[in-house]
Amino acid sequence: MNKKDILVTGGLGFIGSHTAVSLHEAGYRPILLDNLSNSELSVLEGIEKITGVAPVFFKGDVNDPSVLNGIFEQFHILAVIHFAAYKAVGESVEKPLEYYHNNVGGMINLLKVMKKQGVSNMVFSSSCTVYGEPEVIPVTENEPVKDATSPYGASKQMCETILKDVHWCHTQCLRYFNPVGAHESGFIGELPIGIPNNLVPYITQTAAGIREKLTVHGNDYPTADGTCIRDYIHVMDLADAHVAALSRLLESKEESYFETFNLGTGNGSSVMEVVEAFEKATGIKIPTTIGPRRAGDVVRVWADTTKVNRILQWKTKRNLQAMMADAWRWQLGLDKSKIKLGS
Repeated sequence: MNKKDILVTGGLGFIGSHTAVSLHEAGYRPILLDNLSNSELSVLEGIEKITGVAPVFFKGDVNDPSVLNGIFEQFHILAVIHFAAYKAVGESVEKPLEYYHNNVGGMINLLKVMKKQGVSNMVFSSSCTVYGEPEVIPVTENEPVKDATSPYGASKQMCETILKDVHWCHTQCLRYFNPVGAHESGFIGELPIGIPNNLVPYITQTAAGIREKLTVHGNDYPTADGTCIRDYIHVMDLADAHVAALSRLLESKEESYFETFNLGTGNGSSVMEVVEAFEKATGIKIPTTIGPRRAGDVVRVWADTTKVNRILQWKTKRNLQAMMADAWRWQLGLDKSKIKLGS
């Protein structure tokens, strides 16, 4: 039987590794590419424990055409799921050139190789940050793309613009809200290198005693408890959405060569509500302190999921407490020596 090979760039990252599991369960063979700049080789072992199959993996960078061409020439790639990108809002403010080079330049290089190799299907990892500070909540896909509040958001906007202009590439553009959690087995999860930029791994590392306390970036926002509100989505729900989008491409059901979908739960939770959900799920109290606002953060955003529910026939299955419980299970299974504390 012919393998249904799907190239997954950033395949050992948080979302990439979980999507690899969903792809395997759906009958595809994920071909994983990662430069290990924000991931660990040990993730391969976790994927194998879950699926029973050692993943096909290449260490390499999407900015290197020789690596990409080698993969396309070795395998019959049907589509690409493109995750490989830097993703921290705060860091992007400090290092804008690195973000534009990697996120925008890397995708341009990937598209050039795809065209050369005759592959025209992509599921693109975008972000709700393309909406900037939205005027209407919940956010629909028809909300205008505004000036981004960070270079990270701007890089995702640029990539979307490029994909709209590249008419030969059929793209399912998935705008994520805030992925959290881990696979229920505890074998794979989020493993940031250095100090976590995202809320949930900082919470779990604080609960584990790796961090002294959680710094909440601002408690003077115009929200009920003064902290920012986001739409948190379980990473396995997110992974399943990629398989649904891929199926739409491969079955030629798309109505346009470029389609966008919001991926969220449709509900917003504040930073303090997430902390409370973790405490309720685990029984562990999280010490917190209030710090200054973080550059690039929007006040509140959550998704209108009507379109993705209807067209991709996809809905989230896991609530916030399940997200926290799974994230904690993953944290408990980690060897502390694997966690690079940074400075």
